[in-house]
Amino acid sequence: MIETFLIGTYTHKSSEGVYELQLDTEKKQLQNLELVGRAGNPTYVAESKAHKVYAIDAESEDGKKIGGLKVFDAAEKPFKELDKNLIAGPNPAYVAVDEDRQLVFTANYHTGVVIVYKINADGTLTTVDTTQHTGAVGPAPEQQDGPHPHFADLTPDKRLVSCDLGEDVVYLYDLSDDGKLTEKSQFKCAAGFGPRHIVFNTDKNVAYLVGELGSGVDVLDYDAKAGKFTLREELKTIPRDWTKHNGAAAIRLSSDNKFVYVSNRGYNSIATFKVEDNGELTMIDQIPSEGDFPRDFNFNADESFIILVNQNTDNATLYSRDADTGKLTLVQKDFKVPEGVCVAPVK
Repeated sequence: MIETFLIGTYTHKSSEGVYELQLDTEKKQLQNLELVGRAGNPTYVAESKAHKVYAIDAESEDGKKIGGLKVFDAAEKPFKELDKNLIAGPNPAYVAVDEDRQLVFTANYHTGVVIVYKINADGTLTTVDTTQHTGAVGPAPEQQDGPHPHFADLTPDKRLVSCDLGEDVVYLYDLSDDGKLTEKSQFKCAAGFGPRHIVFNTDKNVAYLVGELGSGVDVLDYDAKAGKFTLREELKTIPRDWTKHNGAAAIRLSSDNKFVYVSNRGYNSIATFKVEDNGELTMIDQIPSEGDFPRDFNFNADESFIILVNQNTDNATLYSRDADTGKLTLVQKDFKVPEGVCVAPVK
């Protein structure tokens, strides 16, 4: 069976934008990398069920940076460009789609802004709300120049959650059908934790929050009725005797809610955690990324494989996954992918 994935990239070296990558599940190999959409630093991409692709875009106008989203129609290759929503300043770091309400969200690491867009009938976007994070920043050098929201996406109960690495805060917002945000609560992480991404275990009513700067995972109880998070457990994603630089990056939860995976940039690995009966985590494995600075990774359709991209070494790594033990086994390495940052299954 052939499965297809979108790859978001930086375009500092040889990359030219958004790529498609195939996985042949029978041959157990990655193949046929193809440039499908030209964009500047499309570090994150999201596709709607209508096959519109929303890609981060960075350009310049009169010598000044402009950034935002580029909208593609994926019905043909290369993708047809439908629209650009660019404003003065750097590009965002994350994009997500809300199918039920036909909304798109971005989080801008550089400006501290979360934006909500409405999807128009033709797939183009109209801005409907914006919120500026303004809280106190954390102690790490990466935090001291202001708020840095790295993530804005839905909770299981359709609120919007945003992880702010700069403030060490997770924001929770009520979200109306027309895309208006109302702040519900804030969860304050340990100083220097640097929250980056979050996933939800609906079986256990907990969330798993990855901290980039602290190389950690927090297990949070999520009270949907009250709309708030509380800390239950803190774990490291790397060995405690590792003293060189590391930044935890992507976090994924298997669909059976039994295993959590985190990529480590610096220690260059994927850490595997088992979900215990009470929702807490136990690390059970570390496997090398077979490259430098692994950013994102993702499951294939039946979660029997994981595809990971290493940004600095321009390569992708393929692992098989044992659904019973959760452990990964190296299948393929050194498949060329330029400046890979995001891995998203094609819908």
